[in-house]
Amino acid sequence: MLSLAGCSSSSSDFVDTSHNASQTSFEWNLPERYPLPVEPIANQMSEEKFQLGRHLFYDTRLSGNGTQACASCHIQEHGFSDGIALPTGSTGELLARNSQGLMNVAYNATQTWANLALITLEEQALVPLFGENPIEHGIDDSNKEEVLDRIRNEARYQSLFNDAYPELGDPIAFNTIRDAIVSFVRGMVSFNSAFDRFEQGDATALSAAAHRGRQLFFSEELECFHCHGGYHLSDSTMDRSMSFVNRPFHNTGLFNIGGTGDYPHDNTGLFEITADPSDMGKFRAPSLRNVALTAPYLHDGSAATLGEVLEIYAAGGRLITTGPHAGDGRLNPFKSSFVTGFNMSEQDKNDVIAFLQSLTDNSFVSDPRFSNPWN
Repeated sequence: MLSLAGCSSSSSDFVDTSHNASQTSFEWNLPERYPLPVEPIANQMSEEKFQLGRHLFYDTRLSGNGTQACASCHIQEHGFSDGIALPTGSTGELLARNSQGLMNVAYNATQTWANLALITLEEQALVPLFGENPIEHGIDDSNKEEVLDRIRNEARYQSLFNDAYPELGDPIAFNTIRDAIVSFVRGMVSFNSAFDRFEQGDATALSAAAHRGRQLFFSEELECFHCHGGYHLSDSTMDRSMSFVNRPFHNTGLFNIGGTGDYPHDNTGLFEITADPSDMGKFRAPSLRNVALTAPYLHDGSAATLGEVLEIYAAGGRLITTGPHAGDGRLNPFKSSFVTGFNMSEQDKNDVIAFLQSLTDNSFVSDPRFSNPWN
C-alpha cells in the first residue's frame, strides 16, 4: 500500500514511469544569462507532459467533490496567485496561508511558505491534492476512484495521457497526474520584465523612479536584497549550476504576541515542523517577480499593498496595539538581524514601489501557453 499525505492508495492507483520513451524535448526559452532549473531524473520534462499538466491544472474534476482546480487559487492574471488574503479549499475550509504566485517555482530551494522537508515540486504537489489539514482538493479513500474515473471519462485525456506516457498501457494514475501537473508548473518560467531587460543591457528599460528604487532596494540601508537578491529575487534558490544549496527561513517581526515572540497558534512558520523555539515565525522569502500582481502580501495576506509592506520593514517590524495578536513585532526576540528598520521618505517609498513594479512580466501573465485550455 502507498500513502500520499493521508490518502492510502492501492498499487493499481499508480504506474511505473521509470522508463519513459523518447518524447518532444521541452524548450525552456531562457535568456542566456539565467541558469537552467533542476530537473529530476524521475520526472524529466517533455512538451507532452507539460500540455497534459496544463489541462489537469485547470480541471475542477481533480478534486474530491469536483469543484476545485489548481487554478482556483492560482490565477494567471494575478501571477498565478489569487488576489485574496486567504484561500478556501474545496470543502469551504479557510486556509491559514496566502496563495503564492507560481512563476519560477522551479528555482525554489524549498516549496510552500515554511517546510524545510518539501524540497521538490513532486513532494509539494501531494499536499494540496491529498492533504487533510487543511483540505484543499480533498482527494481521499472515499472518492479517489471517482476522481480517476472522471479523468478517464474525458475524451481529450485519452490522447493527452497516451502522448505524455506512450510506454504505458493505462497511464491514468495519481502519480502520472501529479508528475504532469508538476511539469506544467515547473515550466512556468518568467524572465521578461523591464528589470530583466535592464539587466541584459537595455539602459532605457527602467524609468527614472524605478532606477532610483533599484539602487535603494540593493542598498545596505534598506537591505532588501539580503533576502530577495539574485536573479530569482529570493535567497532560497536552487539551479543546476549550484554545488551547495542554502534553504533559509526568516522571522520578519510581524508578530510578538504577549511579548514572548509568539505568532498566531495556527501559523507559527517553521516552528510547526521543527518545534525549535528559535524557528518561531520563520518563513521562506518568496521571489518578488511579478510581485505587483500578487497582492495581498505576507504569509497570511495581512498587508494589502506594497506600500504597507515597505512601511512594516521601515519600522523594523509590525506593531499591533489591540486584539488577540497584540504585541510589538519590532521587539520579537527571534526576528532576523536584517529587519532593523530604516528611514524612508515618501519619494523613496514610491521609487522602491516603481522598481518592484518593474519586476512584472506582462508577457508571462498574458501568454496563451499558460492559459486555460478548456476555454
